[in-house]
Amino acid sequence: MKSMHIRKGDMVQVLTGKDGGRRGKVLKVDPTSRRLVVEGVNRAKKHMRPSKANPQGGVVDWELPIGTSNVMLVCSGCDKPTRVRRARTGGKSIIRVCKRCDREF
Repeated sequence: MKSMHIRKGDMVQVLTGKDGGRRGKVLKVDPTSRRLVVEGVNRAKKHMRPSKANPQGGVVDWELPIGTSNVMLVCSGCDKPTRVRRARTGGKSIIRVCKRCDREF
């Protein structure tokens, strides 16, 4: 499994596509396919048949995955999309650091 610079719960900004410029929280990350699901981005409509879980049925909106290369992490300190560098702390742990303001994620 590959490690990724974006994790679940991070705030990201979409760079390209129909949702370009929109920000959202990461809901799910799939490192093997290098894709992630962002809240409110890349939405699609699905027609659902009535069932026990969804007795009403009808049209449901849901988010589809987007490639990690199309998003950029938003720093909470400078509130801008930024690249991430990795830095070592005293032990073996590695932290993510904003390249603009050197703030830890």
